[in-house]
Amino acid sequence: MLESSKESLKLEAMKRVVGLIAKGKNASELFPAVVKNVANKNLELKKLVYVYLVRYAEEQQDLALLSISTFQRALKDPNQLIRASALRVLSSIRVPIIVPIMMLAIKEAASDLSPYVRKTAAHAIQKLYSLDADQKDHLIEVIEKLLKDKSTLVAGSVVMAFEEVCPDRIDLIHRNYRKLCNLLMDVEEWGQVVIISMLTRYARTQFISPWKEDGVFENSEKAFYESDEEKRKSAEETKPYAMDPDHRLLLRSTKPLLQSRNTAVVMSVAQLYWHLAPKHEVNIITKSLVRLLRSHREVQYIVLQNIATMSIQRKGMFEPFMKSFYVRSTDATHIKTLKLEILTNLANEANISTVLREFQTYVKSQDKAFAAATIQAIGRCATNISEITDTCLNGLVLLLSNRDETVVAESVVVIRKLLQTQPSEHSDIIKHMAKLFDNITVPMARASILWLIGEYCEHVPKIAPDVLRKMAKTFHNEEDIVKLQTVSLAAKLYLTNSKQTKLLTQYILNLGKYDQNYDIRDRTRFIRQLIVPSERGGALSKYARRILLAPKPAPVLQSAFKDRDRFQLGTLSHTLNSKATGYLELSDWPPMAPDQSVRNVEVAEAMKEWSPAVGKAKSSKSDDKFYSDSGEEEDEQAADSGSDEEGGSEGSTRTPVSLSSEAESENSETSEDSSQSEKSSDSGTGVKKTTTQKNKKLQQAKKPRKLVSVCDRVCVCVCQQLSSPVFVPVHTYELLHRMTGKGLAAQYHFSRQPCIYDDRMISVQLTFSNNGDHTLENIHISEKTSAGQNIHCFSPIECLEPEKSVTVSMGVDFNDSTQAASFQLCTKAEGFNVSIQPAVGELLLPVTMSEQDFSKEQVWGAVFAAKLVSSGALVLVCVVQKDSGAQLTVNTEKTIIGSMLLRELQTVLSQGS
Repeated sequence: MLESSKESLKLEAMKRVVGLIAKGKNASELFPAVVKNVANKNLELKKLVYVYLVRYAEEQQDLALLSISTFQRALKDPNQLIRASALRVLSSIRVPIIVPIMMLAIKEAASDLSPYVRKTAAHAIQKLYSLDADQKDHLIEVIEKLLKDKSTLVAGSVVMAFEEVCPDRIDLIHRNYRKLCNLLMDVEEWGQVVIISMLTRYARTQFISPWKEDGVFENSEKAFYESDEEKRKSAEETKPYAMDPDHRLLLRSTKPLLQSRNTAVVMSVAQLYWHLAPKHEVNIITKSLVRLLRSHREVQYIVLQNIATMSIQRKGMFEPFMKSFYVRSTDATHIKTLKLEILTNLANEANISTVLREFQTYVKSQDKAFAAATIQAIGRCATNISEITDTCLNGLVLLLSNRDETVVAESVVVIRKLLQTQPSEHSDIIKHMAKLFDNITVPMARASILWLIGEYCEHVPKIAPDVLRKMAKTFHNEEDIVKLQTVSLAAKLYLTNSKQTKLLTQYILNLGKYDQNYDIRDRTRFIRQLIVPSERGGALSKYARRILLAPKPAPVLQSAFKDRDRFQLGTLSHTLNSKATGYLELSDWPPMAPDQSVRNVEVAEAMKEWSPAVGKAKSSKSDDKFYSDSGEEEDEQAADSGSDEEGGSEGSTRTPVSLSSEAESENSETSEDSSQSEKSSDSGTGVKKTTTQKNKKLQQAKKPRKLVSVCDRVCVCVCQQLSSPVFVPVHTYELLHRMTGKGLAAQYHFSRQPCIYDDRMISVQLTFSNNGDHTLENIHISEKTSAGQNIHCFSPIECLEPEKSVTVSMGVDFNDSTQAASFQLCTKAEGFNVSIQPAVGELLLPVTMSEQDFSKEQVWGAVFAAKLVSSGALVLVCVVQKDSGAQLTVNTEKTIIGSMLLRELQTVLSQGS
């Protein structure tokens, strides 16, 4: 059928071939017939041919090479699926000679208009790297390019390629960090897993540890003579912890994914919070992990392993959900064992009675391995909680009469470990075990009893020789481990009670001398020379008692998951408890916070992402990106806004600038126009208003001064050719006085960085200080009384010690208004009404546009472009130099904001600031 001239028959044949492949059957013999159809014009047939070639191109390399030219032509096909399939087949041909062709194809595909083709290029990067690692530098260039891609289809694949090729090049992630965090919700599920894993490693290298935020470290003892350097270090140590906004962005971006239907995504977010979140925020992952226990047993196994590791360090996380870990009769043995491990980790004085009642039921299980594990768990509980040690011992002794040999054997082993802690107080138990010795047949249990009797033979002086006598009769029928303990018992009794056991010891040593097992023969010879020295040697005989009867330390019963925390949760290495190939270890937290500015996106990059729709504020709102307008205002130096283009000779002199009388006389007219504009705006008209101050002349005393930092409360961007953010000094305002707050003082400032909670919000940093003499608890926001304003509260502060400070972040959507945002700030005992008043400049964010776009509204001079944070409406300011002054123009559809900004600029310029 593949040789037929009818396309319908070929199509039917290819469907059958692909069906065979899907069933796992070998169809490689059809490769020559299939390759002939690679150039067929039928789109459906070509897709199936490419599916076949991807599967068998690596096995039939010689035949696949004959079609290289066809694949190269297909890379130019108008259909994106054909282009992607051709690249996939090309990268599946594992022949070093075509590496240059593959490299060229990947570079072209990385610039393809289709995100699906770019995704395929990211997949091909990994294949090419495994074929020829020398292409690493070229592949890194492609990865760097694809990391800037804004498509959610590409993000997961390129991060996977990054992890495979250059996981140590975190500098490639810096400028794409915020973009990846914001795209995370829309990426495919398996891409989310890869990105979260990579961002976890990234965060551990770029942010300081949040696990020390509850306390401020300072030296209680200080030297009388303290150098300046020591004082500076001490001041640094006493700084309160403030989480990096990018750190918080990562936590907030991943939190919604705890509701994902994909268990791998939930597990990835859980490990991210475990390794990165403050300790008081980790509890939010508990319910999501418990929810996963309703999945298939394979999922349960992995989740329970991670919970077992977590429960060792944080018992309080899972204690409220203890019933979720009760064993069900339908659970597999490995699931039962893990649940038993978790219940043992969660046991404490308060719930131990409930746990032991559960264990009593588990001991009766028909699953022998599970019953034995339960007895071990009882022993661990008895070791960890001293109050129940006697109770557990008595219960285990009762199990010695159980009909099940496995239960009895495990009970003996656990009793032996427990008796090592208090042997003198439990001689009755040793006697009871000796009486049951004849009925116990499990070798390990018999060996444990013999060890106990030999170790504590002084507590049972009458029983020990009789047990040795019985063992001498059955020595040749015992297992090797029992024989070894019998020889040790004989040696110990020879040293402590030689009158009764001398002949028995010699008899047993003679039996062991001719035993078939060489370990027993060697042990017998060693013991004979040690306790019965010959004439030639005997240097060790005087140390025999110290060697054989030395006090042994009590065994430590601990969890099998005790040391698994050295591996990252959710990884294969954690599951296997050994380092797997390709495992990347989490680095320690850096002692000092690295530079935050490396994650700021350059203005040149942001310029490409801005939509130049001047005057269409509502459309620009949807195009705004978090990472395109990231707050670089604080990282750049002040940029001159004077008319350097028109009058370069005037730029070097700084003289005060004042408004002329003519400008002052017309100021009242502008105010009237502004009030009318406010009324029209409040009435709901959507007509764009322009507040323009005409014929305003700025008089100069000597020479015109450069317009540098026009207003310290106006956050705008100077636009000449290309713009750069203006550095504006940070002003701190008082939110709550310490007298009013009864010891609690609060200050706030506008960080002038994009808000991590919502693009429409303004980021506000609050600093709380406890000036009282008692600890303040549960500092939070309880009531938001501002109408029409949205406030994102900070996480409640559990406690604030006296003379300590803490900084938190909150977001406020002022709705393009300077109206104060009022809310109630509360502690555990008190509540205080406070408000945050924004200056008009705090409502603006800088934007970048070309001079051509700006000139649609304005003409010449020093120009400023910004947008309102909430609505995204543009605010354009133009200062045009005249012979004896300047004309100031503010253009925006928000007339209230425009008039207020105009008045502020006039005031500042008239003061010569």
